[in-house]
Amino acid sequence: MERSKNSCNRILEEWNEGSETLKRNFSSETTTHHSITPLFHHLTLNSLRKFLQNKKAISRLLLANIISGFAQGISMLSIPWYFTNIKKDEQLFSFAYVIVTIISIGWSLYAGTLIDRFSRKKVFVWLNICGAIILLSTAALGFITGDTPAFFVLLVFCCTMLIYSLHYPCLYAFGQEITERGNYGKLNSLIEVQGQSTTMIAGVAGALLLNGSTDGTLELLGLKIQLPFTIKAWSMKEIFLMDGITYLFAIVLIGSIKYIPVAKEKTDAGSVFERIKVGWNYLKQNKKVFLFGNASYSIFVVLLVEVHILLAWYVNNHLHRGGDVYASAEVYYALGALFAGLAIRKIFAGTNSVKAVMILMFITVAGLFWVSFSQQAWIFYVFSLVIGVTNAGARVLRTTWLFQHVPNNVMGRVGSVFNVLNIVQRLGLSLLFSLAFFSKASNVTWAYFIGAIFILLNLVPLFLRYNDLKK
Repeated sequence: MERSKNSCNRILEEWNEGSETLKRNFSSETTTHHSITPLFHHLTLNSLRKFLQNKKAISRLLLANIISGFAQGISMLSIPWYFTNIKKDEQLFSFAYVIVTIISIGWSLYAGTLIDRFSRKKVFVWLNICGAIILLSTAALGFITGDTPAFFVLLVFCCTMLIYSLHYPCLYAFGQEITERGNYGKLNSLIEVQGQSTTMIAGVAGALLLNGSTDGTLELLGLKIQLPFTIKAWSMKEIFLMDGITYLFAIVLIGSIKYIPVAKEKTDAGSVFERIKVGWNYLKQNKKVFLFGNASYSIFVVLLVEVHILLAWYVNNHLHRGGDVYASAEVYYALGALFAGLAIRKIFAGTNSVKAVMILMFITVAGLFWVSFSQQAWIFYVFSLVIGVTNAGARVLRTTWLFQHVPNNVMGRVGSVFNVLNIVQRLGLSLLFSLAFFSKASNVTWAYFIGAIFILLNLVPLFLRYNDLKK
């Protein structure tokens, strides 16, 4: 957790480089228009107040995201493994994933209208209230009956997936609303660092809670770590109870946020259908935004299907390894993503975002081909690290590019259109991989091969329209 804090502080320090200079310039009796630091010469005392207040708002928002994201990460790590390794019912979980993906199509479109119509802060609060009710009710049922029925475990998974569909678009839209244009890249890096630090810690905790520690020994990242104590594996009801409690903490933190919008834009108060139509029309009129926004999502499409369906099969059926390898893959992914959040903008400082995303897509294709022909745990760890870098790096670059090209008052609905396209593509891959063939023996490797082809196909239009997209 200290490492996560230091990483976030490093980016915040970079963000605030001009803050002290700005305050000194405004407070000096001899300050003139010409003495103000060039970076801030357009700002007023009011904009300084916005900057300082919104910095606190962003800090509280990210802290709430860390607390709830930690427990969510453990729950979403535990559920697929629960059905693969404990229930031995991969097909039931795959079917549930397909169903929630179908539901997400309509829900994502509606979610975008909520983000652009109502206060993003209130949307966050209500999301966490719903999450707390679902998780705590399921945990209570488990403690009362002595066990958590598979149906309710799936219910938690499906509800959390629907919460994700609204949570992350709202998080980015809220961040854009209270951040100056020049700080978009730093904000997105900060969100990525926070998110992946939390995922990494959740992965370590998940390894402990899924398997416990045998004679005080924890197997993680391919290493045997000696602990001064023994931990008993947690049941699903205990994990859900912890998850539900963290939602309550997030509600308090988000409820205390005070902020000033950087730019007040007109809110569309039309009907739901009219508001959805605005997002579609915007992308019809801005075809390069549509092309880049959709194609650059391909790494994320494959990653979500891999994490929720393929990962447990690959570890259990192909590598013939246990929960320690499964959780370790998540930790390696988070390490890669954390590195991307800290360094990706510096690595590609001299490269335009479109070209940088294309390079990351190509690296992902190579990694998918590699693991589809391998049966070594260390190669799978390397792949997990690499896809962490490429997915998080592409997300930072992609989101910053969209912030620069899409107005904030339509960002939620434009994001919803991309989410729907993402979901439709995930649905297609999920339906294909739900066939019994892929969950038998080592046939899951064919799914990784198909994932590589999918990303490769999305690279083609970016190559063809590159000169137009890089403008």
